Amino acid sequence: MEIKSNDITRTNDIIRAMFRKETYDEEVSKIELVQTHISWVFLTGKYAYKIKKPVNFGFLDFSTLEKRRYYCYEEFRINKLLADEMYIEVVTINKKGDRIKIKGEGAVVEYAIKMKELPRDRIMNVLLKKNMVKISDIEEISRIVSDFHKKTKCNKETLEIGYKGIRRNWYENFEQTRRYVNRVIREEEYDYIKRKIIEFIKDNDEIFRKRIKERKYKECHGDLHSENIFIVDEKNRRKIYIFDAIEFNKYFSYLDIINDIAFFVMDLEYHKKEDFANKFIKSYLRYNPDDDMEKLLNFYKCYRAYVRFKVNCFKLDDKYLSENEKIEAKDTASRYFKLSYEYAKLI
Repeated sequence: MEIKSNDITRTNDIIRAMFRKETYDEEVSKIELVQTHISWVFLTGKYAYKIKKPVNFGFLDFSTLEKRRYYCYEEFRINKLLADEMYIEVVTINKKGDRIKIKGEGAVVEYAIKMKELPRDRIMNVLLKKNMVKISDIEEISRIVSDFHKKTKCNKETLEIGYKGIRRNWYENFEQTRRYVNRVIREEEYDYIKRKIIEFIKDNDEIFRKRIKERKYKECHGDLHSENIFIVDEKNRRKIYIFDAIEFNKYFSYLDIINDIAFFVMDLEYHKKEDFANKFIKSYLRYNPDDDMEKLLNFYKCYRAYVRFKVNCFKLDDKYLSENEKIEAKDTASRYFKLSYEYAKLI
C-alpha cells in the first residue's frame, strides 16, 4: 500500500530534514538512508534512527502518528530485552516554524527509534557466506534466546493467540499461496504439504493444548533469523546483537517458543549449516529443556520455510521489481518450498 496522499508533504519534509546534519541531537559523520517496505533507517556513523512509514498493509497499521508512536515504544520494549546496548531510546521529531529537529521545540511530527549503528558487513547471514561464524557464536545465541524466552511475556492473551495462531497462520498461508500453484510449484506438492499439515494439527491438538498449560506460548521474537543478528568484535570481545523482533502483529509474535527457534534452525539449514543447527538445538535445550522439541520442531520448521516461500512469491506480483529481481525471487521461493516440502515428509 502506498503512503496516503495527505501524508506525502509532511513525510517529504521530514525525510528531507533527516538528510541535514543540524536536524540531529549530536554531531554526525555521515547521513545514509536504508529503506524497507515499512521503515526508513537513517545511519549517521554512530547512531541509527528508524522511522516507521505511514502505511497500512492490513497485517500492519502505521497509518497515524499515534499508532507509529505506540509501535515505536512497543518495538523498543521487546527488543530491549534482547539487545539492551543496541536500543537507546524513542525520540520525538519536532517542528517549529520551518525547522524540524530531533528532540527539538514545537509540535511532535514524528517518532524514531534511536539505536547504536553497527557495521552491516557484520550481519550474520553475510558472515555465514564467508564462513566467519564460530561454534561459540551459536552457543552464545542459544544462551541469549533461551534467556529471552524465560523472561518474556506470558499471559492469558499470549497463550490464547499462540494456540489459535497455529491454525490461523497456516490456513492463511495456504490461501495466500494458492495462486502460485502451477506457477512456482506443482499442485500435487502443494496438496501434499496442505494435507500433511492439516492432519498433523488435528492429530496433535492434545500436545498443542498441553503447551498452553505449560505456558509455552509467549511473546517471542517472531523473526529470528541470521539477517536480524549482528556478530561484532568490539573492545577485545565478541558481541551478539539480536534485533528487529516483531511488534506490529500479535499473531506473528505470540508463538510457541519452539516456533520461534525453528526459524533460526531452518535458516541455518537453508544456508547449509546443519552442524550449526544441531549445535544450536542441543545448546538451547541445555539452557531450556523441552520434551516436545523432537515432536514439534520439524512441524514449525516446515511453517517457517513455507512463510519464506510465500514472501518471495509475493515479489512476483510487485510492479516495482525488475524482471531479473523477479527471476531471483522465484528461484528463492522454489528453494524455500523444497525445504518446506522436505520438512513435511518428516512430521
